[in-house]
Amino acid sequence: MTETAAPIRAKRVLPGFTLSLGTTLLYLTVIVLIPVAALILKGAEIGPARFWSIISAPRAIAAFQLTLIAALIATLINAAYGLLMAWVLTRYEFPGRRLLDALMDVPFALPTAVAGLSLTALFSGNGWFGQVLEPAGISIVYTIWGVAIAMTFTSIPFVVRTVQPVLEDLDPSLEQAARTLGASEGKIFTRVVFPQILPAYLAGCTIALARSLGEFGAIVFIAGNLPFKTEIAALLAFIRLEEYDYQGASAIALVLLFFALVLLVISNRLQAWAMRYRGAE
Repeated sequence: MTETAAPIRAKRVLPGFTLSLGTTLLYLTVIVLIPVAALILKGAEIGPARFWSIISAPRAIAAFQLTLIAALIATLINAAYGLLMAWVLTRYEFPGRRLLDALMDVPFALPTAVAGLSLTALFSGNGWFGQVLEPAGISIVYTIWGVAIAMTFTSIPFVVRTVQPVLEDLDPSLEQAARTLGASEGKIFTRVVFPQILPAYLAGCTIALARSLGEFGAIVFIAGNLPFKTEIAALLAFIRLEEYDYQGASAIALVLLFFALVLLVISNRLQAWAMRYRGAE
């Protein structure tokens, strides 16, 4: 009589997976999903006609345009500077490298209001930078350029910190093989290195754009908050709250939420395309 062996259960890679997953989902629900759902439900009470009248008002359109244009400017700056900084931190050894690496996280740790005050002090007429720029006819404070600079400051770490670990993990043998075949440094970067870091690079730029669209604290001081000139959408929503216009605040916040969701979808699509592109090569 043969005995049947007891089935062997596969061991879980992570112990306590059920408890960990449940805790994660609970945290996500309380911190993210419930506030987002509350905002959507509040916006649903407005009605399509009222919602459209709020977001299509001239002041709201001006705020959305300023926010989007300044965020795009900041993202373009971050796309170039963030990639360059990540490259310098991973490919070169020099005195003060660790300090420079640590400084990349300052925008994460520094309160945004403090960042706004510091930038205003630097670029004002009597500031270190302003006293040089303003005599040359370049005004930063109370202009769209001040808004873009504040957005750049708060969102630059997202590009650096998403690209840097990918650069560090690249296989150096690929670049060595390309050099052996006679490829120039520029061609090595564009044909070997950049395709490898492209998904992370696109994700970092997209997250930086989303962060810029939602920035508030670092902008309110340097922008001057002038309606139709330097008033951002987040500030307009805050003003509507102070006026007890909860419908107006909810409508503007829903538009910003829509932008954020669209950016997340675009980010995922771009990363999927980049992965398919790498696989095809």
